[in-house]
Amino acid sequence: MTVAPLLEIPLAGGPVEIRGAIAVDRTPRGVLPRRLGEAARRQIPDDFMRASVSQSAGIRLAFRSAATHIELTVLATKMIESETAPMPAATYELVVDGVVVQSRASTAGNRFVFTFERPNAYLVDGEPDTLVFDALDARPKNVELWLPYTDQVELLGLRTDAPVEAPVAASGRTWLHHGSSISHGYIASGIGATWPVATARATGAELTSVAYSGNAVLDPLTARTMRDTPADLISVKIGINIVNGDLMRLRIFRTAVHGFLDTIRDGHPTTPLLVVSPIFCGPVEVAAGPTIQDPARTEPWTITAGTVDDVNAGKLSLGVVRAELERIVRERAQLDPAIRYLDGLELYGPDDAELLPLPDNLHPGDDVQALMATRFAERVFGPGGAFSAR
Repeated sequence: MTVAPLLEIPLAGGPVEIRGAIAVDRTPRGVLPRRLGEAARRQIPDDFMRASVSQSAGIRLAFRSAATHIELTVLATKMIESETAPMPAATYELVVDGVVVQSRASTAGNRFVFTFERPNAYLVDGEPDTLVFDALDARPKNVELWLPYTDQVELLGLRTDAPVEAPVAASGRTWLHHGSSISHGYIASGIGATWPVATARATGAELTSVAYSGNAVLDPLTARTMRDTPADLISVKIGINIVNGDLMRLRIFRTAVHGFLDTIRDGHPTTPLLVVSPIFCGPVEVAAGPTIQDPARTEPWTITAGTVDDVNAGKLSLGVVRAELERIVRERAQLDPAIRYLDGLELYGPDDAELLPLPDNLHPGDDVQALMATRFAERVFGPGGAFSAR
């Protein structure tokens, strides 16, 4: 098929809107959407968090066009364990008038070489890639290009075979969500399969994701980011990463939760605020963390190095976390009627684990992500929920 001469569409200062980003940096070659602002990035404590916050979960380009052919040139950066390991594919999704119509995968890009055993990560330069979406309907349409949750994505160029206009104004309420890898995505097959994105698409909410894989640990820099980000609805999913890493004892957890919520409330004093406790994770339901990989298995399988006795000594299990979060929210609600609590077991509980086990005993696959999205939409956005339309 012959493609009409392509138009170069500016990625900054033009009709394209970058949604779901906290900040957008200009680079020598293009623009780089960020999920953390510059001041907060200066306080990142380690390379793992640096990689996690750089990934593009929930970020998308929005515009309106009658284009039948769209090309997006990107330079991705992928976290990977070595300079020679195969590069994982990352999926870009094209959404037209609210429906996913095409997806394209890319294995190209820079390598951010990192393992937990190596103290210092380093960057190996790679090549850009161009994603082509073609044979689209030749009619005016609302277009969103969703970036992969797995990669940092520097946007180098956008080309179309028809003029581009600014997108229609977002009609949904803005939803700011923070959580762990379970919210970030991790082993989901693509960005549309992650439960926050699936929920947003089902409910019409405009999502900004500050879900940071492995780094939902009540960091003040995250709380300040949420404080300063406009939002109509806010949710925070707290607990699994703190137990994973055995990072806090009960005494500190209590005040850290209050401090995190206080900071968010400094910027959003009356916004609906939902605190969500962890979904079911068998190894640490009653025993403490840290979670580790089972040395008896070759495939990823999570177990815990902690015990029930450790919990009695002040360490945290998910059961303890849920009880504390429920108590904290109940007490705060006496002065803050806009705060609510959701037990994570309502999204995925022990009975669900029997029917839909987690592939690595920790992270949801696409089936559980879809279940969580459906239940969150019903319980939170539905009648009587924390985010129900009033």
